[in-house]
Amino acid sequence: MINVGLIGFGYWGPNLARNFHHNPFMELAAISDFSEDRLKTAARFYPQTKLYRQADDIINNNGVDVVAIATPVSTHYQLAKKAFQSGKHVWLEKPMTETVAQSEELIELAARYGKKLQVDHTFVYTGAVRKIHSLIDSGDLGDLIYYDSSRVNLGLFQQDVDVIWDLAPHDIAILDYLMPFKKLAVSATGSDYFGTGMTSKSLLTIFMENNVVAHINVSWVSPVKIRQTLIGGTAKMILYDDLEPSEKIKIYDKGVELDYTKEDLYRINVQYRVGDMWAPKLEDHEALSLEVQHFAECIMQGHEPLTNGHSGLEVVKVLVASQESLSQRGGPVELT
Repeated sequence: MINVGLIGFGYWGPNLARNFHHNPFMELAAISDFSEDRLKTAARFYPQTKLYRQADDIINNNGVDVVAIATPVSTHYQLAKKAFQSGKHVWLEKPMTETVAQSEELIELAARYGKKLQVDHTFVYTGAVRKIHSLIDSGDLGDLIYYDSSRVNLGLFQQDVDVIWDLAPHDIAILDYLMPFKKLAVSATGSDYFGTGMTSKSLLTIFMENNVVAHINVSWVSPVKIRQTLIGGTAKMILYDDLEPSEKIKIYDKGVELDYTKEDLYRINVQYRVGDMWAPKLEDHEALSLEVQHFAECIMQGHEPLTNGHSGLEVVKVLVASQESLSQRGGPVELT
């Protein structure tokens, strides 16, 4: 049995606790949180779990095998570093760290101590994203052209991170999983409408090899909630709408074909291909439950997690570059 200690029982912590508790290979051994009210809530749901006010009580607990960290990003690096040094596996909420150097050091520490590092990019484990990955691998979409997503809503304003660090990690992680092209540069524009020092609306452009471009639109100030992604290929195109209750993925046999005429190389014939649309059946499972099961198997069998430290690092690289680009009013920032 893998004993898990959870640090943080705020917004996402209860979801983690529930899935750790119900996994057959894991035991929710301990929970820590600075809030007495949150600990009282945890006690009602998990009366057999030990409760602590201090995170170090979990990190230094010899009976804990995994430290799960669901705290603000500013605390991730120090908590995860201590956990590795105490001989623990680490489950780390997104985004992984505040800086690229911190992410790189955690990857090195995981390797040095022979421990697993799982970064919680939950959307990668959804049935919809897994199905899209399968379609791309099969070649059905042809050559990939673009990734275009909108993740907008009204609120919830965060106090420790802006809208890019709050919402964009989801799409950057999905992009990295579905279209693992080398990222070359990032451009980001945005606005701080309320003078809080936090960007509340932003558009990211990620330039990748093979002329592939991704646009990620994120906002806390939209009158409606939208969770849509368009993925374009030369053969077929996909609309992924995460808010759809049943047909989350729609595959369109549509596209554009360009032919140069023999008579005039400077003239181009544009033909539009319009075919069928279909919605494939998706796996019916809770993504977080599958992710927890995957992590348990990685620990028991010695495999590397799908969303490991390197996956988390790629997301942090884009986030940090986006910050720099914002300060330059959208000037592209090279990724090295």
